[in-house]
Amino acid sequence: EVQLQASGGGLVQAGGSLRLSCAASGFTIDDFAIGWFRQAPGKEREGVSCMHKNDGTIYYVDSVKGRFTISSDSAKNTMYLHMNSLKPMDTAVYYCVADASAMCDKELMGAWGRQAMDYWGQGTLVTVSS
Repeated sequence: EVQLQASGGGLVQAGGSLRLSCAASGFTIDDFAIGWFRQAPGKEREGVSCMHKNDGTIYYVDSVKGRFTISSDSAKNTMYLHMNSLKPMDTAVYYCVADASAMCDKELMGAWGRQAMDYWGQGTLVTVSS
């Protein structure tokens, strides 16, 4: 059975940092495009970042470039989202995702991905106070 278990969300002040984790089971993350979406209250779900280790591709939405870093640990079959210089606009539920796509790019994390990603985690809430 495929599972994605996200953790690490919480309340943090603006300018602070958090690290989200997502433990995968039932598949090998190195063979998949993996990443994170987020959904703020009243807003559409947004693709934040993805990576494909075997393909070497990485994507970040413009609003997080230079502040967030996606990574993975093959031995633990776990992906991470390191979030620095957090802003109130980053407040959202963050979902880890995985897809059998051969690469990771803006198209994967756009409208198509919102509807068609193979696997979704349960979400973890990040709240950034001003």
